[in-house]
Amino acid sequence: MKIGIVGLPNVGKSTLFNSITKAGAECANYPFCTIEPNVGVVAVPDERLQVLANMYNAKKITPAVVEFVDIAGLVKGASKGEGLGNKFLSHIRETDAIAEVVRCFDDSNIVHVDGSIDPIRDIETINLELIFADIETVQKRLEKAVKMLKADKKYQIEIDLLNKIKTALEEGIPARNLEYNEEEIPIIKDLYLLTSKPFIYIANVSEAQLSDLENDENVKKVKEYAKKENSEVVPLCVKIEEEISSLDEKDKQEMLEALEIPESGLDTLIKKSYSLLGLMSFLTAGEPEVRAWTIKKGTTAPVAAGKIHSDIQRGFIKAEVISYNDLIKEGSMLQAREKGLVRQEGKEYIMQEGDIVLFKFNV
Repeated sequence: MKIGIVGLPNVGKSTLFNSITKAGAECANYPFCTIEPNVGVVAVPDERLQVLANMYNAKKITPAVVEFVDIAGLVKGASKGEGLGNKFLSHIRETDAIAEVVRCFDDSNIVHVDGSIDPIRDIETINLELIFADIETVQKRLEKAVKMLKADKKYQIEIDLLNKIKTALEEGIPARNLEYNEEEIPIIKDLYLLTSKPFIYIANVSEAQLSDLENDENVKKVKEYAKKENSEVVPLCVKIEEEISSLDEKDKQEMLEALEIPESGLDTLIKKSYSLLGLMSFLTAGEPEVRAWTIKKGTTAPVAAGKIHSDIQRGFIKAEVISYNDLIKEGSMLQAREKGLVRQEGKEYIMQEGDIVLFKFNV
């Protein structure tokens, strides 16, 4: 799953990307320094893995991962090809969700592309460009569907949907804010609209702002805006996160304690991004390896088994399942079995977050 990190130039996108992936994307105080998207695969923080590794004396730990893509800064007119507009929009189209970095701090040493700090103006600049691009996509598809209607009446459903989306877009409403019925969902997915993607806003603040985020006016504005469209907001100081990401685990914890922060903003962002995509983890545990496997919420046991190997899905017999909490409470698999906490589940079983599973199969 890919999450695109977007924003206006000089809002902290590439610095954030460096902090997340430690991949060293070039940073500079000028627009468009990231021309080709940088891609980094990052671990989803999961404290359960180390606990299980200690229990099983595991030789290896493999966490679930999310892919982040650092995309070139956008400016007004991107939908018409301004700046790196066309490249920017095509790179966003390839992602599953969007994390938009919004500058909420003032710094005379870092130039703002519009000359002043205004997070809502910045959000609307990007959102409008995405809306303009989607209107063009919908219009082209509408013209095609109208032509096809003469040969096949089934295109009337698509035409009605496209008109509904177009009307909303022209009113400044993103496609993700509309409701769709069962007939419309396959069509909306096939459109790959930019505004249909889930959004998470990253309010980039200064170190001084961290001490009172609840009362910070710029952060409050971003939260109020996001609430209207049911989007998440993660306030963080990108500069501090970059420092934290370069520390070892002990020093990292000491710095977090000194800042009176329970976990790094990046860990919060990665967890929320994972959830934003409707993802969850099931676990496998043994001496060779403890591992988190990524699946969509609502996945059945055989499909989850296929994440490990297609043969396990094909020859699926049953799943031996225990919840992480039950296992930890009992202290061992043997004691959990004695208490009847290890369940035998069949093909209809819907996997739950934190299930520890052993699949039985025959091929």
